[in-house]
Amino acid sequence: MTTKAPPLAPAPGSLPIAPTEQEWHRMTVDEREQVQLKVLAALSDPRDLMSEGRPHKRAKTRALDMLGLHFKALGRVVYLAEEMAVMYPGEEAFSPDVFAALDVVQPDDDPRLAWVVVDEHKGLDFVLEVLHRGDRNKDLVMNVERYARLGIPEYFIYDRARQQMHGYRLVGPNAQRYQRIVPQAGRYGSAVLGLDLVIQGGSLRFYYGIGELIGSDDLIGRLTGMVEDLEAKAEAAEARVDQALKGLRAAVLAVLGARGIDCPDEARDRVMSCDDPAALQRWLSRATSVGSATEALSVEP
Repeated sequence: MTTKAPPLAPAPGSLPIAPTEQEWHRMTVDEREQVQLKVLAALSDPRDLMSEGRPHKRAKTRALDMLGLHFKALGRVVYLAEEMAVMYPGEEAFSPDVFAALDVVQPDDDPRLAWVVVDEHKGLDFVLEVLHRGDRNKDLVMNVERYARLGIPEYFIYDRARQQMHGYRLVGPNAQRYQRIVPQAGRYGSAVLGLDLVIQGGSLRFYYGIGELIGSDDLIGRLTGMVEDLEAKAEAAEARVDQALKGLRAAVLAVLGARGIDCPDEARDRVMSCDDPAALQRWLSRATSVGSATEALSVEP
C-alpha cells in the first residue's frame, strides 16, 4: 500500500510545499516524480519569465557559463544549475537563478528533475539572483531571511536594473541570519566559490585573483581573433616569400645579362617558374662565374 502525495498548492497563488523527509521516504518512485513535476509546473509560470525579459536571462546564463568553464578548467567538482527547482523538506519550493553545490558531480546527461535536499543529502552552498524587473522585496528582503534560515552559506543579488551588488554570508556553523559582505575595492568576495563578484562595464563579472573569468562567447571571440591574426601573419609571410622569389629570379637574369651571357627563352622560363629559393640562390651564385645559362642552371650543385 502506498501513500498519496501531499497537496502541493494549499492556497491560490502560493508556491508548493515540499514533502517532509518522512513523507518523502514513504513515497514510491512514481509518486516522487509526480511531486517534482507538479513543483516544476508551479514554478514555471510563463508570465513571470516574460516579465523578467532577455537582459535577465542573458545575465544569469552568462554567469552560469563563466562559472562552469572556470571550475572545469580547475578540475573542481561543483554542481551548477540555472532555475532548477529546489525542494527543502517541508519548505516552499523555489528556483534560484543560479545555484552551486560543492563536491557534487554533474553528469552530462543529468537525470535530475529538481534538487531534492533529502535525496542529495545536502542543501545549496551558493545562490545568485539576478534582479531586473522582478519582485525586489522577494530578492532583497524575503530571500535574505529565507536562505539564511535554510542554511545556505552565501547569497548574492545582482541588481541589474540599478547596477548594484548585494552579498550575504552565514558566519558560524549555527548562524541563521546573514551578515552583509563588505566589498573590497568594489569586489564582493565569495568564500564558497573562491571568486570575487564585480559589476564592471554594466555587467556582472567574476575574478579569480587578478584574472577575469571569460565565457564561451568571449573564448570563441578570442580564439577567432587569434586565428585571424595567424592567418594575417601567414598571408604577410607568404607575401614576403613571394617578393623574395621575384627578387632572386630577377637577380639571376640580371647577372647573366650584365655579363653578356645569352639566356634562351627556355632558360628564362625555367628561372621565372622556379619557386625554390635555394635553387635560385645557387643559380645566382653560379651566374657570376659560369660561361653559359645552361651551366648556371645546372642541376649539379
